[in-house]
Amino acid sequence: MDFTPRHDVFDAYWRFAAERQAIFFRRLRGDSPPWSGDPIFQSFKFCNAYRASDRVSQFLIRNVIYQPDLTADDTFLRTILFRLFSKIDTWQTLEADHGRICAQSVDFDRLDKTLLSLLAHGQAIYTNAFILSAGEAFGYQRKHQNHLALVNSMMQERMPLRIARARSLDKIYHLLIEYPMIGPFLAYQLAIDLNYSELIDFDENEFTTPGPGAERGIRKCFTSTGSWSLPRIIQWMVDRQEDEFARLGLAFESLWGRHLHAIDCQGLFCEIDKYSRVAFPELRSNRVRIKTRFVPRSELCSPFYPPKWGLNDVISATVGDCSSKADKPHRPSPVSQPQVPAPIRSTPLSLPRERGRG
Repeated sequence: MDFTPRHDVFDAYWRFAAERQAIFFRRLRGDSPPWSGDPIFQSFKFCNAYRASDRVSQFLIRNVIYQPDLTADDTFLRTILFRLFSKIDTWQTLEADHGRICAQSVDFDRLDKTLLSLLAHGQAIYTNAFILSAGEAFGYQRKHQNHLALVNSMMQERMPLRIARARSLDKIYHLLIEYPMIGPFLAYQLAIDLNYSELIDFDENEFTTPGPGAERGIRKCFTSTGSWSLPRIIQWMVDRQEDEFARLGLAFESLWGRHLHAIDCQGLFCEIDKYSRVAFPELRSNRVRIKTRFVPRSELCSPFYPPKWGLNDVISATVGDCSSKADKPHRPSPVSQPQVPAPIRSTPLSLPRERGRG
């Protein structure tokens, strides 16, 4: 290979993945905090090793996508609209005020009035997890009004049908990025969200592109990437995962038999960038601190994944289901039962200790 890993950070990437996944399972089985012996994990919030396990993605899959009696147009509309804000409270308020959001009945002017009311009362309507374009692409001064106009434009131009007819995840990405206010990062995230649904079904490993955080993480994990593109580096990490976990003696617990995919390895680069701000402070970038402190929450509810992954029946059998009846997802078809994972080995993460800034 013609690229060079920075071995301490490269190894930390895999240790981070194993420990973050172990934390997920410790919380799922109801262990008491702290869920890690690593002081960095105890102090700061990090996303899950698997993107689909994160709280917002779980809400999207369970409460937005997999609800009964949705058409293809409904699924597309709901997925795009939810992800543009990526804030559960915003979605819940919209549906509480306007009923279930569907293509045939959606009124964007009324949605705008609800969002304006939230803003007038000082409530945030967007997530702070990432920053979306604030341009006035559709002639409005307020960002959310331009985003509503964006979704309306997509529906008018029959994007659900164009998405359904696409023949690759790469094509989905390029259909989305044609629209104003959708850059490479958001187009990729939206493509993955749509791929959770029944609209399309592509291998998540067939296409990837790094976001800004992942680019920083790659630069920290490698002193040189040589002639390799960043997407190729991500795919290489996907291919190497079993060998790297074995080399480091890590008991990585997969997602009930589902290995890390490109979207997950891309996200882990973003998380190791954050982790490195404390663990490897000498590796400076334009981000020098971790924004969000970790606040322990209650035990996790039984996760729900796209039924086509074939995980939900075995999860229900081994973990149970603590979701309320109102939050029950729609299960469109029977799912297969993968092999039940081996017991989780709970071991503290061995990473470099926090060092003072130079």
